[in-house]
Amino acid sequence: MTEALKLPIIDLISPDRISTANSIRQACIDYGFFYLVNHGMEEDLLWKVFEESKKFFLLPLEEKMKMPRKEHRGYTPLYAENLDPTSSSKGDPKESFYIGPLEDITTPVNLNQWPSEGILAIGRALLGILFCKEISEILPSWRHMMESFYRKLLSAGKRLLSLIALALNVEEDFFEKVGAWDKPNAFLRLLHYPGELGSSDDEIYGSSAHSDYGMVTLLATDGVQGLQVCREKFKQPRVWEDVLHVDGALIVNIGDIMERWTNCLFRSTLHRVILSGKERYSAAFFLDPNPDCMVECLESCCSESSPPRFPPIRSGDYLQERLRLTYAS
Repeated sequence: MTEALKLPIIDLISPDRISTANSIRQACIDYGFFYLVNHGMEEDLLWKVFEESKKFFLLPLEEKMKMPRKEHRGYTPLYAENLDPTSSSKGDPKESFYIGPLEDITTPVNLNQWPSEGILAIGRALLGILFCKEISEILPSWRHMMESFYRKLLSAGKRLLSLIALALNVEEDFFEKVGAWDKPNAFLRLLHYPGELGSSDDEIYGSSAHSDYGMVTLLATDGVQGLQVCREKFKQPRVWEDVLHVDGALIVNIGDIMERWTNCLFRSTLHRVILSGKERYSAAFFLDPNPDCMVECLESCCSESSPPRFPPIRSGDYLQERLRLTYAS
């Protein structure tokens, strides 16, 4: 039986920014995870997001598959993704929907797909007829809700990154100066983990063991347990600890790009989701740098005794390769 991890709670609007930055530093060194409160999203908004998310995932599969993931935007069905490439699993039993930058980074045309712009064919079984209905009638506020949620997460992420910069003993606008915040490559991912998947004596991983790829991830959950972390990812056997839900708080974790920037001072912690038999909804906001941003070890994180562990790399190249492995068939 796993034990619950007691993560620190970070107040995003605390007036004592230096103290907050020091708390973030310690949390990122010790856990790579922490809770974030006063992030600018009311609890009522979070519940509305989950309500709208559920409405989408309740659509027939054939309708959802009309918006397949392209350019990391759109729908991915059950088992489409394997977050642990070393696993022999057929894939992770979850479905998701990706929303990318609202102002596109590399193209003049925004590549996001919106279910509210399609047409849903619904069979009326009792009458034996088929009729068409605008999805906008079923999801009238879907796009507006998700765009608003995206913008609020982006705003919270910007404030958080300035505190992370202070935590790394660099100027608080460091990530802006190096180009990371020049149209950041941020993605919102709505996730649905089904309830029962058949009888099995084995634990079923809704998300297999992995670390996130980018700078930081902001996660909202519906309160159904399942998230676990392993703080020592290179040790065997792995020890897993539960991350409990805290009402009104986002769960924040450090990604691999931030771990590279900090020369492994801040840890990109291995984590997974265990299915409990209950449906689970969550929303993950992956805050990644502009694809052209160069990621190289911070001077404040290396020395003669601790030289840089990784060569400089373009953010877009690193993320593209990680995603290629995740979705390799």
